[in-house]
Amino acid sequence: MDEITWEEPFCGEGASCFRLGTDPTGNAYIAIAGAEDTYLTDSREALRSLILGIKAGEADHLL
Repeated sequence: MDEITWEEPFCGEGASCFRLGTDPTGNAYIAIAGAEDTYLTDSREALRSLILGIKAGEADHLL
């Protein structure tokens, strides 16, 4: 498996911190900071779609 390059954690007040990562072969990863060995993975395109959807408010009902 290729090495995952993790971004700095995204943290909320009193909540777990999430980390996003990518590898050189086009995969994207989401994990809880400190538990990067247990991650969700998909394509970078899927991660891009997720981020764009969140920015567009498609997940606001979860807040």
